[in-house]
Formats: sequence, structure tokens, C-alpha cells
Amino acid sequence: MSSTTKHEAITEVEDILAVVSSTRERPPRPSPLSTSLTFAWRGLLKIKHVPEQLLDVTVFPVMMLLMFTYLFGGAVAGSTDTYLQDLLPGILVMQVTWISMYTGHTLNRDITKGVHDRFRSLPIWRPATLVGPLLADAARYAMASTIILVLGIVLGFRPQGGIQGVLAGVGLMLVFSFSLSWAWTLAGVTMRSPEAVFGLGNMVMFPLTFISNVFVPVDSLPGWLQAFVKVNPISILVSGVRGLMHGDAATGNITLVLLISAALVAVFGPFTMSAYRRRE
Repeated sequence: MSSTTKHEAITEVEDILAVVSSTRERPPRPSPLSTSLTFAWRGLLKIKHVPEQLLDVTVFPVMMLLMFTYLFGGAVAGSTDTYLQDLLPGILVMQVTWISMYTGHTLNRDITKGVHDRFRSLPIWRPATLVGPLLADAARYAMASTIILVLGIVLGFRPQGGIQGVLAGVGLMLVFSFSLSWAWTLAGVTMRSPEAVFGLGNMVMFPLTFISNVFVPVDSLPGWLQAFVKVNPISILVSGVRGLMHGDAATGNITLVLLISAALVAVFGPFTMSAYRRRE
């Protein structure tokens, strides 16, 4: 060993011993809120460094709204303008609830890459590694909602409930989507690959969104199918958002959406944390 290399090794050991033997007071443990916000910021930074992730909240909603408005508008409601008034809240719900599925996909990818093994070694509030990404995804939901609403207004969407009704409708949808994300988080923690999470999400979301009142009135469906559509949580949410945006909201629908949201968090939240701890 040369004298220079030996000197560098001695210096490194001295630095390590200085850190270990330091008598300085340790910084305070970060609070659950600050830790969650840090992980939320990490989720947003991913978007900054990989902007292609925004295609599902920017380009895809535009395609869906234009496609369904001009494909089905004349056949279902007689004109695209009339159809758009009912379709836009439905497309809004469909898009945002689909986007919520990516929460579990991203979480599973981090776990399979070993990133969460590093997080577990940190002296932080453990659930923050799950809550933070959920908060970051809420920003993605808001972005998708804004794009759909702006495009809808350009095309002729005129909400009778005014700006207050629109904001209330979007708020109700964000609450439901945040709660639904806990189900995908459980899938992200328990399944063995991101592809498996994505496959499960598609299998669940396809029937929930397409067999609903997003595209056609419930009365136009066969009787046996109406029974499923009426109890479908997506249909209940669409009815609530439509009502708020057009100023004729039914209190029962809104209450039911909030109860379903609370039930999703109450059921999937503890299961997710339990599964997360078992992976240690």
C-alpha cells in the first residue's frame, strides 16, 4: 500500500470515528406530517424527471372526452351538446378513478427494486412511505380534472351549479379516488410484480366503469343489468358529481359516496399497513 493510499484510509477511519463518538445532539425525529409531505414531494419529483408519466393525465383524458362525445352524442342524446352535459362528469370520474390504479403499480415497482428496504432503515413514521405517494397522486387527479373541465367548457359544457358546484363535484371525486387508492396500495404491497398489479386493476376497473351510468342512462339498460349498475359505486359517484355540477345534487348520493369512501379507508388502510409490516 502506498503512503498516499494509507494516509487516505487513516483519514477516512478518523472521520468515521469522529461521527460515531460525536456528542452533538441528534436532530429531532421528523413529524408524521413533514415525513409524509417529503415523500409526496418525492412523488412529484418523479413526474419532473420523467414527464412522460403525465400522458395518462393530459393526453388520454382529451382523447376519451373527444372520442365518446362525438361517437355517441348523436345516437344517445340527439346532439353532442346535450350529451356532453351528462357525459363530462362521467368521463371525469372514469379517468380519475382509473388513474388511482397507478398508485399500487408505482408502489410495487419501488418495492421490487428495493427502494423501500432503504426507507425501512430510516427513523421515520413508517406509514409516510405510503401516505406520501397517495398525496402526490392527488395532485395528478387534480391536474386531470382541470384538463377535462377546460376542454369540456371549450366544447360547450355549461354546469348549472356554477363554479361552486364544479368545485364541490371535483372535491367529492377526489375524496373517493384517494380512498380507492388504498385498495391499489394493498395490491401494490402484496402482489409480486407491477404487471400483476396492473392486470388486477384492469380486471376490476373495466366492469366498474363501463357497466355504469357514465355513457348511457340506467333506464336504457336491460332490467337485470340495471340492478348491478344502480349499486355500482362508480354509478353512485357519477350521480353525485353530476348533481353537484348541475345544481340538483341528491343528499343521499353524496352521503353514500362519503360512506363508501370511509369504508374503503377503514378496510384497506389497516390491511395495507399489516401487509407492509409483514414484508419486513
